[in-house]
Formats: sequence, structure tokens, C-alpha cells
Amino acid sequence: MKTEIDLFTIRPEDKIPGTGKVLVSEPFLPDSFFNRTVVFLTEHTEKGSVGFILNKMVHIKVSDAVEGFGSFNERLTMGGPVSPDTLHYLHTLGDMVPGSIHITGDLFWGGEIDAIRQLIKEKKAGYGDIRFFLGYSGWGEGQLERELSEDSWLIGEAATELIMRYHEPDIWKKVLRTMKQRYRIWADFPESPEMN
Repeated sequence: MKTEIDLFTIRPEDKIPGTGKVLVSEPFLPDSFFNRTVVFLTEHTEKGSVGFILNKMVHIKVSDAVEGFGSFNERLTMGGPVSPDTLHYLHTLGDMVPGSIHITGDLFWGGEIDAIRQLIKEKKAGYGDIRFFLGYSGWGEGQLERELSEDSWLIGEAATELIMRYHEPDIWKKVLRTMKQRYRIWADFPESPEMN
């Protein structure tokens, strides 16, 4: 009797997107930009979705790219292919940054940049409190749902610590290893199926 092993079919209950969730790409996603990425969703509505890639670091310090951040030496992250010349940020500073949008738990998106500059200058905010991104990832109406129906993404959750403090490329593996057993094994697959 022949038994089919289908390791890469994502169960329907693991394909439900939402604000504050993470998208974890399937191991062999052919899109070179999103291959082996984790995307934190800051907005998901019927009209579309917005998120930020967590594991595409850029070798540029925030202080070298943005005025007024002289003492902030954290690296920028490439948030996505949309508007790569724009700056975005996630933070855990809440009401200290007017205009922030609450995402989930202690995570916020955006707000007044001058307030962030001041908090950093006064050393009231630093590494782990704020994370900067160039560009963002965006999906139009129905686009993300189509990709989910093609098993391109697994939906999950990630701790604030991973989102804000862990900037290494292997966050993809780290997040997978916190998920159900059937998805944990994805972390051990080589990038090219012919390499084993």
C-alpha cells in the first residue's frame, strides 16, 4: 500500500491571517525576496495587509541613514519591497510616542518620529524598544489569501523578544521550532531540495 507523505500542505486552521500574527514562508518559496522569511503583520483587513520582514538585515546603521539618531547604532531591516525608500518602525514605547498604532500585546507601529528621537536622545529608549525598517510588505485585496491557498505561508505567532530583539537570519528556523511538529521539521530542510 502506497502512503503519500505531504509535509508541505498547510492545514486550514494554520492559514488564518490577522493583525499581530506572523507569516512564515514555506521552505522552498520561489520568490527570492520572501524566501525563508518571517513577516510580522501590522495590518490585515478585507482591503489588504501590511507587514514587515523580520530577517532581512541591512548593513546600515539607523544613525547613518536617519538624521537625529546619532547615538542609535542599531542596523536597519529591509521591511519589504514596497516603497524601500521609506522608514517605518515598530516599538514597545506605547503612549510615549503619540500617534502610535497598537498592534498586539506591547507592540506598536509608527507614531511621531520626533518623540522617538527625543526618547533615544534622553536614553529612555534603545535596543529592544524600537526597530526600524526600510520599506514594507504589502498585499492588495485578496492577494494574501491567494498566496495562503497556494500554501506559500504558514500563519503563527512570535514573542515580542523575537520580533524586537532577535535580528538574525535564522529567525525563520527559530519561529518554526515553536510551531506544531508537522511544521517544525521544515527548519531542517536544506534551501535547495537537491542538497541533502
